[in-house]
Amino acid sequence: MVSNQEFARRMVLTVLTVAAAVGLIAALYAAREALMLIYVSALIAMGFSPLVRLIERPHSAKRRRRMPRVLAILLIYLAVIGTFVLIGLLVVPPLVDQATKLWSDLPQHFNRFQQFLIRYKLMTHSMTLQEAVENAPAGAGGNAVNTVLVAIWTVVGGVFGVITTLILTFYLLIEAETIFRFVKRFVPAPKRAHFASASRDAVMKVSAWLGAQFILAGVMGTFAAAGLWAMDVPYFYVVALVAAIGETIPIVGPIIGGVTAVAVAITVSPKLALYVGIYFFVLHQLESNILVPKIMERRVGVSPVTVIVALLVGGALWGLVGAILAIPTAAILSVVVDELSPEGEPAT
Repeated sequence: MVSNQEFARRMVLTVLTVAAAVGLIAALYAAREALMLIYVSALIAMGFSPLVRLIERPHSAKRRRRMPRVLAILLIYLAVIGTFVLIGLLVVPPLVDQATKLWSDLPQHFNRFQQFLIRYKLMTHSMTLQEAVENAPAGAGGNAVNTVLVAIWTVVGGVFGVITTLILTFYLLIEAETIFRFVKRFVPAPKRAHFASASRDAVMKVSAWLGAQFILAGVMGTFAAAGLWAMDVPYFYVVALVAAIGETIPIVGPIIGGVTAVAVAITVSPKLALYVGIYFFVLHQLESNILVPKIMERRVGVSPVTVIVALLVGGALWGLVGAILAIPTAAILSVVVDELSPEGEPAT
């Protein structure tokens, strides 16, 4: 029989344990944005880790010494930044020119849209663009300043987030082996071989996911460019680049590419915009239901069902960021499940 003193001690211990658990959960929730940045940086570091090792190892008899890891990482960073700068130089000037032309032609497009509504009895009389702005809901103008401030703050926060992610990824790549040895010390000796094997598998899967993203971007950019060129859409290469970059963003990215293509096509004619919209709708269906699941299954080793479920769950839990991180997270979890399952055998 348990004494009163022992019962009281257990009760105090239980209360303290529950309080500590609640405090830890509250602290993690409060730091969720920072933890997300750390997780994103870790995924990017895992994705580029095999490429860093490939660059730093000697490839010829003339180069017998390993390239410094810092230099290998800097070469990758310079290649990525150079690619984005090149894309920006190709995309921004035509987009500015097209946006300027669209703005000057906006009244004409607005009047054409009104005539369409009047023809089908959806509108009784026409109005000027200025009258349409003046007749907008009263609450819309009052929140304009707040909307602009929120947008500016969001952009600034996004820029700082990107810079922080790049810096943290850089140091994670440099300290990867040190961090791995430190974590490995807390793993029981009999399980260290399994831990090392699972870590290698997880890194390879995340790296394969990153490579698959580039493959998807290339495929969708090529198909978009070919289709838009065949339909004689202005600045088809610009729209194709937007579609290729948008392919790296699940769910929303392809929609951005399609909307951009339709917006450019409508400056030519509504009929062309309709054809472009149908073309991108078909591309989006093929991409989301066939291309992404199949490429991810072959490259990452995650089944199509897992890919679709991961995207749905990730998007529901964390929105756009959750959808982007869903597939690599599912790949890592599949490695963990394989290692923990009783039927699983240690990888060699």
